[in-house]
Amino acid sequence: QVQLVESGGGSVQAGGSMRLSCTASGYVYNMGWFRQVPGKEREGVAASRGGRLLYADSVKGRFTISQDNAKNTLYLQMSSLKPEDTAMYYCAAARPLRLLSLHRHGYDYWGQGTQVTVSS
Repeated sequence: QVQLVESGGGSVQAGGSMRLSCTASGYVYNMGWFRQVPGKEREGVAASRGGRLLYADSVKGRFTISQDNAKNTLYLQMSSLKPEDTAMYYCAAARPLRLLSLHRHGYDYWGQGTQVTVSS
């Protein structure tokens, strides 16, 4: 069982930046970031495998996903944050041979979540 531990959430004003980190305890294939607000489904934000990256349209040009394979850590650099980015952010990882996607059903392991709050 792979454990994912996120860090880096908090509160920021609109227009600000924040970086989330996620460290995996073992080997994983695809990794991604999701977010969820109460009453809504968990949505994919960004995903990464090697040099292949996927982004949700709502964050393109503002968020950057990256990986440090030596540290088994995934990052999400968020810039130009908006109040609508407020959500619980989750790190996710998939077993080998899964297709890279932004769909939550494509992931097998989840972190505990970290809250991001953007004030106007």
